[in-house]
Amino acid sequence: QVQLVESGGGLVQPGGSLRLSCAASGSIWRIDAMGWYRRAPGNQRELVAVITSIGSTNYADSVKGRFTISRDNAKNTVYLQMNSLKPEDTAVYYCNGMIRQTPVSVRGDYWGQGTQVTVSS
Repeated sequence: QVQLVESGGGLVQPGGSLRLSCAASGSIWRIDAMGWYRRAPGNQRELVAVITSIGSTNYADSVKGRFTISRDNAKNTVYLQMNSLKPEDTAVYYCNGMIRQTPVSVRGDYWGQGTQVTVSS
């Protein structure tokens, strides 16, 4: 099986920074795209940022210039550096990985358990 485990969430004041990490483990042959999503209370889950296996990135307009996604393929880990945080960034952040367990298996869509980010003074 495959597991994604997030860490790094917490409480931060407006204007502050946090760095989220997500490590994938288990039976993994290859990880394609990895990404971060978030769900604020009363809202639907939305894409925050995504990074492909070769490092191409895409961001939600609301976080461009403030958040940076990166990955360490040797560690099967994706990061989200969040700067200039705003109260509207408050949400549960979820890690996502598009992962193949064998060369011939169908690519699976895996999710972490989520980590809370709260931006408040």
